[in-house]
Amino acid sequence: MRCLSIAIAAMLSCCLLGSPALAQNKGVKIGVLDDMSGPYAENTGPGDVAAVKFAIADFGGSVLGKPIEMVSADFQSKVDVGVGIAKRWYDDEGVDMVIGIPNSAIALALVKVAQEKNRIVMPTAAATSALTGSGCGPNSIHFIYDTYGQTKTIVEALSKQGGDSWFFVTVDYAFGLAIEQDATQFIKAAGGKVIGSVRHPLNTADFSSYILQAQASKAKGLMVANGGADIINAVKQAAEFGLAKQGMRISAPLAQFPDVKGLGLKTAQGLLLASPFYYDMNPQARAYTDRFTKEIGRPPSFIQAGTYGAVMHYLKAVQAAGTTEAKAVLAKMRDLPINDFMTKDGQVRADGRVIRDMYLMQVKTPDESKGDWDLAKIIATVPGKDAFRPIADGGCPLTAAK
Repeated sequence: MRCLSIAIAAMLSCCLLGSPALAQNKGVKIGVLDDMSGPYAENTGPGDVAAVKFAIADFGGSVLGKPIEMVSADFQSKVDVGVGIAKRWYDDEGVDMVIGIPNSAIALALVKVAQEKNRIVMPTAAATSALTGSGCGPNSIHFIYDTYGQTKTIVEALSKQGGDSWFFVTVDYAFGLAIEQDATQFIKAAGGKVIGSVRHPLNTADFSSYILQAQASKAKGLMVANGGADIINAVKQAAEFGLAKQGMRISAPLAQFPDVKGLGLKTAQGLLLASPFYYDMNPQARAYTDRFTKEIGRPPSFIQAGTYGAVMHYLKAVQAAGTTEAKAVLAKMRDLPINDFMTKDGQVRADGRVIRDMYLMQVKTPDESKGDWDLAKIIATVPGKDAFRPIADGGCPLTAAK
């Protein structure tokens, strides 16, 4: 009987101690939460999955002597679906870090979820600058870009070319509203004014009524404050209505190379882009692009390039921390410099913003292009310290006392 009691006590001890022990002994699990089939799939989705697989393979497939795993899911452009998947991953499937998330409303919600669960979220695809402002959190890293940096780069360039009156066509949720809000402050700072704006639902096919309102405004600039397929549809229809021929300068701060390819150079020529990445910016970027193209069939968007770097930085931090525990890993992510094919001496600030150089690019004319994906040229480099919002101006609670 005494032996039986000892055995039962040992079994109970194992059960009680099992969770912490497993937490220390399990491998790293990364969840790619993305748009796999909707309006942002071309710039994120399957390409983000490929980028994460590349990073895991290049890291050797294991860290701290344990395997690195990946799971992925399509959030179907629904906030409740995306948040539900992430919660299940954190609670039931042992996911340590969630990445991707090209929907700002979902990303802002997951900042709070990650803090509550003491896990990590890296919204590499979400754009709203609120992620390092009022919506920041201690367990979130905003790794690639944001609406502040994208709009500042574009508006300042166009303002120097006489763009002093603007009209917005804006997707009606947190992402689009952040583009419009951030752009408006730069327009006003440059002495310009916003004449008007209209809102449209996500994944809109017919922009004709919105384009007609922009045309009637007589503004010098039209900013398309959306992303993915919505950019392609809006800019194409603006061209069909002849806005550029009538002298209106069209800008799409969140346009990426797949969007330009979808528009075609005849329509997109002259469009200004803001990007932290260009596929031919250095030999390492070229090598990654060739590898990505072999897997996906085309070069990466800057999100799909940056997602690779984000995962590599995370895994390096896990290795340096000697644990997968979120707070220890996050501390190392802030300590370690970021050096990869698209970032040199980057850093993670206290508000979660990664600081890196940005590039002002212009879409080439058909005559300038020397190949299918020879789409744009770099016309200016914007240092990271100038491209992104000063930490004191963001309103992030984490930095209130700094």
